[in-house]
Amino acid sequence: MCGRITQKSNPKVLGLKIATLVEPLYQTEPIPPRYNGAPGQQHWVIRQHPQTGERHLDRLWWGLIPHWTKEIAPKHKPINATAERVASAPMFRAAYARRRCLVPVDNFFEWAKTGGKGPKQPYAVAMKTGEPFALAGIWESWRHPETDDIVRTFCVITTAANGLIAGIHDRMPVILDPQSYDRWLSPIEPDPRDLLVPYPDAPITLWPISLRINSFANDDAALLERMA
Repeated sequence: MCGRITQKSNPKVLGLKIATLVEPLYQTEPIPPRYNGAPGQQHWVIRQHPQTGERHLDRLWWGLIPHWTKEIAPKHKPINATAERVASAPMFRAAYARRRCLVPVDNFFEWAKTGGKGPKQPYAVAMKTGEPFALAGIWESWRHPETDDIVRTFCVITTAANGLIAGIHDRMPVILDPQSYDRWLSPIEPDPRDLLVPYPDAPITLWPISLRINSFANDDAALLERMA
């Protein structure tokens, strides 16, 4: 699964050279970087307008709420959708067909089981170049039944782990090449499932990090330091 991300780069860099920043978000004060981004928080997401084709970087809540949900306080807000079921599961299929997005990150994190009874060992995963990259996501727009407020949410699609990550976990988020951004964001193509595959090993690196990552209250650059 994918349960933590880093969005530490400047938002203009997280636009991945394809999206413009939604300026009203910066009218008060800059949004601080996230070193330990968790579900239930707002994060940067790239979406494409279905009519104009404009691509914007804006803030959505991590934890998908389908548009048809009638609960006042939805209990089930999945943070991940599997590549194997995203096109068919009722929770995800409408968003997958019409509301796909990119989740720009600097890192994501996975946890490996240890030989003993202690806590799992966390690892940071990044591109060897250090540049941000895009995870495949889907998003929804839900209207609160009492307040009538619009709440926009997203989740990340996962697939089988590649050879590198398989040593610590059996799943990984779907990483998209820049050449695939157009197809993924396009509303014309309803099912680009050939993109939902493990990313090649060679461009990726990973390293063990502190157990401090286990608490999202810890949100600082030291979290990314390599542990012995």
